[in-house]
Amino acid sequence: MSSVTQPAYISTFLKPCNQKSCFFSETPCNIIRKQKCKSQSSFRSRVTWPWMVTTDPRRTETHRAKEPGSGRTKPTSDPWNPSFRTIPTYQECFPNSTKHYQSVKHEETGETLWVPFRRVHLSGGEPPFDNYDTSGPQNISPYEGLPKLRKSWIERREARKDPVFTQMYYARKGIITEEMLYVATREGMDPEFVRSEVAKGRAIIPSNRKHLELEPMIIGRNFKVKINANIGNSAVTSSIEDEVEKLQWATLWGADTLMDLSTGKHIHETREWIIRNSPVPVGTVPIYQALEKVDGVAEDLTWEIFRDTLIEQAEQGVDYFTIHAGVLLRYVPLTANRLTGIVSRGGSIHAKWCLAHHKENFAYEHWDEICDIMAHYDIAFSIGDGLRPGSIKDANDEAQFAELYTQGELTRRAWEHHVQVMNEGPGHVPLHKIPENMQKQLDWCSEAPFYTLGPLTTDIAPGYDHITSAIGAANIATLGTALLCYVTPKEHLGLPNREDVKAGVIAYKIAAHAADLAKCHPMAQEWDDALSKARFEFRWEDQFNLSLDPVSARSMHDETLPSEGAKVAHFCSMCGPKFCSMRITEDIRAYAEQHGYSSIEEAQKKGMEEKSKEFLSIKKTVSGEQVGETGGEVYVPLERTNNP
Repeated sequence: MSSVTQPAYISTFLKPCNQKSCFFSETPCNIIRKQKCKSQSSFRSRVTWPWMVTTDPRRTETHRAKEPGSGRTKPTSDPWNPSFRTIPTYQECFPNSTKHYQSVKHEETGETLWVPFRRVHLSGGEPPFDNYDTSGPQNISPYEGLPKLRKSWIERREARKDPVFTQMYYARKGIITEEMLYVATREGMDPEFVRSEVAKGRAIIPSNRKHLELEPMIIGRNFKVKINANIGNSAVTSSIEDEVEKLQWATLWGADTLMDLSTGKHIHETREWIIRNSPVPVGTVPIYQALEKVDGVAEDLTWEIFRDTLIEQAEQGVDYFTIHAGVLLRYVPLTANRLTGIVSRGGSIHAKWCLAHHKENFAYEHWDEICDIMAHYDIAFSIGDGLRPGSIKDANDEAQFAELYTQGELTRRAWEHHVQVMNEGPGHVPLHKIPENMQKQLDWCSEAPFYTLGPLTTDIAPGYDHITSAIGAANIATLGTALLCYVTPKEHLGLPNREDVKAGVIAYKIAAHAADLAKCHPMAQEWDDALSKARFEFRWEDQFNLSLDPVSARSMHDETLPSEGAKVAHFCSMCGPKFCSMRITEDIRAYAEQHGYSSIEEAQKKGMEEKSKEFLSIKKTVSGEQVGETGGEVYVPLERTNNP
């Protein structure tokens, strides 16, 4: 394993300026400007990079008055000072729940870590139920940014002058970092098991050392299945305000990671606001911003522009990069006979560059240099699937699997630099072809975590692709996929709004949890059992509050039974009071208890015996042959009927 030091071009690129500290950073502020490069028709980053130049630290009453935000600014009129809007509070979304922090001591440093959970307070003397929580600290203005949870952790490592800062490096050294202990507590796992999985490359903890606000999480098939939410503006619509709102909304409902896929105006400023307010890892596709620097002309891209973009985003705190280095020149012709060609934006950019210059993908050619940058910041690779199928017909074709095989090669090369890696997968895949995808990824990529977009299991349902893809997501996650990229109802139709984001997150939380149950994750069954018990005992409020979306569950119940009395009734509007199976079961249990039976089975047996005695006591026969006796017969002879 190689020892990684800071590449020379990083320190050359990062030149300190003399401005005062920025609001979000205690380091000198470095302002990035764009200057037309005289040597080529592209824009090049000239100066260094801000921690935060999007906010004036000297907030005025005017700024504070903007925070609740009643208006919608499209597009953002001032990227340095957006007009943020409020979203529903934690308490409004999760009634009778509170943020609970479990303390755990990091033995090596002696520091106490505080790990968040959502604590649901139950009725009827039931103990509270603690659930995994991704929402981050509450009641904090976006202008202030989240608390820097990891500040002391990173400062200790930098003071020691560690040669490498990646979680994989520490895990291979036998060191349980604060991040490893943190995620072990969240998962209900042994910290040593977490360290072992990270050391082997079977799990990753995306955690750029510049993203101090991060609440660490882990991605691996032996842990809870995680979901990613995509946000980001486009050249057509959205604003900084919209994207920060989507960030807060997605993490509130359970998104474990976020990808900023902005391709419109203010890419840098949008990303800065997102990272400073994100408690979860943030990923990007750096080629998008690199393309913006050359005015959208893919042929004008260069390795130097791409490299500078990587460093620029790394300095902001991006936790994982999607890089389509597996799109090789020789693979592009394999897509010629596809129904839908190349559907990945990043993949198509690299493919166009390769064909225009008839050269190999510069990301592949400079992979080791990219690894040096990733190792310096502890950024994880999400090796992109630029040749993923965009339709059911193209699933599992030669182009897709050729790229996946190359992903395996790139994975092992990254591990030589102690860089954490996950592999991206499809896409559009029918159910019967999903297992082959999972097995090939495990075999070819040495069991690195798999990260899939669904997959969508049919192409016929625009507007409902959060459902078509959640079906595939549950399937492939059960087989071993560790991270699921959500799909919203707007997939293939338009840029999602806040409600689309929620619908996508909820659909994928269901898929992920279904897989957790199938994989017997220790915390999964407990949640189902708690809600099922509340349902059986007709604790309606507890049933609502334990659900993924308490507000929607309560609203649906109240559509037909809105009165408060219905919240304690032993039935719902589906069956009513006479046909409720759970109420009938309760009656059977009450009967058993009243008559001293030890179980329902014993009560049923005794009841059958009593009915048998009753039948025999009135001397019934099978056919009711006694003279003058009618009723109660099992069958009646034909001659006793009135039929002709």
